[in-house]
Amino acid sequence: MNKSLATFLKIFIPLAIGIFLIWYIYTSLTPEQLNEVKTHFKNANYAFVLLSVALSVISHVFRAYRWNFMLEPLGHKAKLANSFMAVSVAYLMNVLIPKSGEVSRAIVIDKYEKIPFEKGFGTIISERVVDLLFLLAFTITALLLRFDELYNYLKDIIPQKTIYIILAAIVLMPVGFFLFLKFSKSNINKKIKDFIFGLKDGVLSILTMKKKGAFILHSFIIWGLYILSFYTASLALEETSLITFGTILITFVVGSFTFAFTNSGLGTYPAAIMGILLVFGITKDVGTAFGWIVWTSNIASIILFGVLSFIFLPIYNKGRV
Repeated sequence: MNKSLATFLKIFIPLAIGIFLIWYIYTSLTPEQLNEVKTHFKNANYAFVLLSVALSVISHVFRAYRWNFMLEPLGHKAKLANSFMAVSVAYLMNVLIPKSGEVSRAIVIDKYEKIPFEKGFGTIISERVVDLLFLLAFTITALLLRFDELYNYLKDIIPQKTIYIILAAIVLMPVGFFLFLKFSKSNINKKIKDFIFGLKDGVLSILTMKKKGAFILHSFIIWGLYILSFYTASLALEETSLITFGTILITFVVGSFTFAFTNSGLGTYPAAIMGILLVFGITKDVGTAFGWIVWTSNIASIILFGVLSFIFLPIYNKGRV
């Protein structure tokens, strides 16, 4: 496939999916539900929304600080301001072009801190490995906390025999995957092994760093701030302010996965939030309003800090570049 066409599709397809989901949800709501959504927006307590955004931004500061733990063993000590602005630019770029944030972040730190792109990018990938492990841990915890409700919900809409087949498939898939890796000689197998070894190297680089304790502590703080930010946002609406921690956690997890599909969760995030809250008895209009409030407020802060970072990076580093 032509490289420019492939690049265009990588940008266009996620954007198209997001726009389609926005249109689909909008058209699926009745006029009464649309009015209810508007009412929820009007009556929301935006003090909690602002506090939620502030907690999210603080998590970005901790992310920037944690990044320096990985750069120091490579012989580099970046200024916290530059690391934070590089992180902010990365989030902004992910809004515009999916999956471009990591590259942008490494380019910024290369330009303003003279940290070679390859080294910076390698630390970012290792950092993503840790984030993936945290997300998987939260996913398992959330499923365990709300397993009965989820199982009963699925049992009502999916035949029990089909559920057993799905569960058996989930159990057998790792076995099949292991056999594929062991015996297959295909190019896909080689790419998968390279990826797995890359993850392994990333985890090992964290375990061998001098400040691994501080790194792990900051990782818990970052993810704790993520969840606290999400919980704080739930207080903005009366209807979501009383939902249990288990529901908060599983809703947070479901929302987190949507960022992989469209531009920072455009369309997919509000849809997923609405869908999972519907399972736990929160009406469609409330779930839709809550999803859009959380997504819009966070994207607005990402755009604000990303644009400000673009402006202040050359000013802050004047005479150093």
